[in-house]
Amino acid sequence: MSATGAAAERRLLEQLLDQPTVRRRMLVVVNPYATTVSARLRNLVVYALQARYDVDAIDTDARGHARSISLEAAREGYDVVVAFGGDGTVNEVANGLAGSDTPLTCLPGGATNVVCRTLGIPTDVVEATEHLLALADDLRPRAVDLGEVNGRAFVFGSGVGLDASVVERVDANPALKARLGEYYFTWAAISAFARRYLVNPPRLRVEAATGSVEGVTAIVQNSDPYTYFGARPIRLARDVDLVSRTLSTTTLCRARPIDVPTLLARVFSARAEVVQRHRQIVGQSHLPRLRIVSIDDRPLPMQVDGDYVGDETRFDYRILPGALKVVS
Repeated sequence: MSATGAAAERRLLEQLLDQPTVRRRMLVVVNPYATTVSARLRNLVVYALQARYDVDAIDTDARGHARSISLEAAREGYDVVVAFGGDGTVNEVANGLAGSDTPLTCLPGGATNVVCRTLGIPTDVVEATEHLLALADDLRPRAVDLGEVNGRAFVFGSGVGLDASVVERVDANPALKARLGEYYFTWAAISAFARRYLVNPPRLRVEAATGSVEGVTAIVQNSDPYTYFGARPIRLARDVDLVSRTLSTTTLCRARPIDVPTLLARVFSARAEVVQRHRQIVGQSHLPRLRIVSIDDRPLPMQVDGDYVGDETRFDYRILPGALKVVS
């Protein structure tokens, strides 16, 4: 055999050896309305992933669609389901896959992408796609906890009261959310506070094994951090992560104009846990379950993983240990 022929055979052998021994089935659940998702980007990502996976891709067309798609994917035995969108899309996919052996992973398509960051997945979609390609031969799913409130699972957090009012206002204006990002959240927080919480604000009570706390907003976390402002993590709760098998809460007891400047200064501080030392903040940790109730029976808004889901007067939370398998 000539030297040229030997070199060609060697290159061919290297290419064959570089291919995965088993092409895994992947379903990509795409939210085409997510902040940074476009038809062109969707097609490029799916095309790239097809180099190492047998890929199917489905666009969502309504609230709840991603959950039903993921339920069916688990029944059909896909090796991995990718949530390509924001944290709301990830939440729906997690609800569909909870309790199954089909793992979830995600590609960043939203404004904040808390779950991607928490799992260590790059926030640049090209880098995140390359990351998934590198995992093709060795997915290694691992189990993480989910929180649950009134039958709805969440990955990183849920909020009742002022926090959810902000999310409700932001969700009502997706164009401004996409254009202004975290600065629109800041405006929405100030607006919601001024309109609903300055005079006769609705109040709630957090009931847990560690005691009861009254306030105007409560945030329940299954992981840390709670969210991000740009690249900066916003840390509220202590002693919680995706495998801690407990929840943590942070309750804002009062929201008067005199309290807000000092609270915001601490929220955006680079120092960890500084919020817990604010005089109007009470933290509770190591909670397997808890309940939040409206003190005067006024319905309170609730959000899960950054999506507003409606108003209720009672919210029953619990931890679901190891309920979701993830790949990262």
